[in-house]
Amino acid sequence: MQDILTIFQIIIAIGLIVTILLQQKGAGGGMGILGGGGGGGGGGGSYYKKRGFEKILFTSSIILASLFLISSFLNLLI
Repeated sequence: MQDILTIFQIIIAIGLIVTILLQQKGAGGGMGILGGGGGGGGGGGSYYKKRGFEKILFTSSIILASLFLISSFLNLLI
């Protein structure tokens, strides 16, 4: 059972890496440590809405991260 769970974790981790790397680099509008462009307190930022493939990548990365967390906890319990 633990071998199957470990293989499942590896597959999820690879999928999570791929979805994160496929997301656009500048989608945040310069929201680095000193960026100030994301509509926060820096002013002048515009609202950005994810659409199409970018939205699919975003939601799939959240789902994969959640699945990875759950499988990690299950691996600890088994």
